Amino acid sequence: MPAQMSEMDIAFPNLNLYFHNVPKSVTIFGLNIAFYGIIIATAMFVGFYINSKEGKRLGQPDDIWWDFILYGIISSVIGARIYYVIFSWDQYKDHPLQVFNIRGGGLAIYGGVIGAVIALFVFARIKAQPFLGMVDAGVLGLLAGQIIGRWGNFTNREVFGGYCDGLFAMRLPITIVRMADLTPALAAHIVPGTNYIQVHPTFLYEGFFNLLLLIAILLYRKHKKFNGEIGLWYLGGYGIIRFFVEGIRVDRLKIGSTNIAISQVLGMTLFVVSLVTLVICHIRIRKKSVK
Repeated sequence: MPAQMSEMDIAFPNLNLYFHNVPKSVTIFGLNIAFYGIIIATAMFVGFYINSKEGKRLGQPDDIWWDFILYGIISSVIGARIYYVIFSWDQYKDHPLQVFNIRGGGLAIYGGVIGAVIALFVFARIKAQPFLGMVDAGVLGLLAGQIIGRWGNFTNREVFGGYCDGLFAMRLPITIVRMADLTPALAAHIVPGTNYIQVHPTFLYEGFFNLLLLIAILLYRKHKKFNGEIGLWYLGGYGIIRFFVEGIRVDRLKIGSTNIAISQVLGMTLFVVSLVTLVICHIRIRKKSVK
């Protein structure tokens, strides 16, 4: 591997992979479009397609998810932005209009999920559909969308962890990453004469474990005992995944002036609450079946 990397290169030295000139955007008819946006849009539409198929399997109206798609996208983007701004307020307090500059970055998955769930609850009530049944159908598309969407972090050179020299270590030129992500600990590991940092690709870790969670849910979903059970599996599974991955990331959203990562707190809370709820519900179902 070279000691000097071109600005747009990405490398995985211990896998002997070197990607030259990985662009962050593409120009179409004179308009510069970020690959991040293209990937996120693709993730959303793939997710809703999967939701529609799973919804049909569960007996939901054929077009119910396509009717929801506009509300789901808008509410998830708004929720993701509000969540990010709340826990990054120091970036915006002196320039509040930047809150509306989504192109400048700053969306959080947890906020997107919260926004979409609120919109789905209202939508299900209006359409007289079982909310928890729609949640169970929506989990598959949500997970698939998250897996695809994480590759937007790859092209954006973001959502990475601290120094790593393991099998999946990733090298990024210093000039292409946000200075806020270049922590003192990372800077201390920069080898003299080189122009890159070597980090944990946490977006890749999260995507991989989300894939395992999706496979587990696909294998189990036909055996669910009650509406909402698949939603609980998702919340608990993703919660624990995010708890551990968030501990490695350098760009964690923190609670106020503390060093506590909000996503770790929320992730562990969701895991515990989901696990307890699943256990209680299964015990009640078993008692009813015995009677």
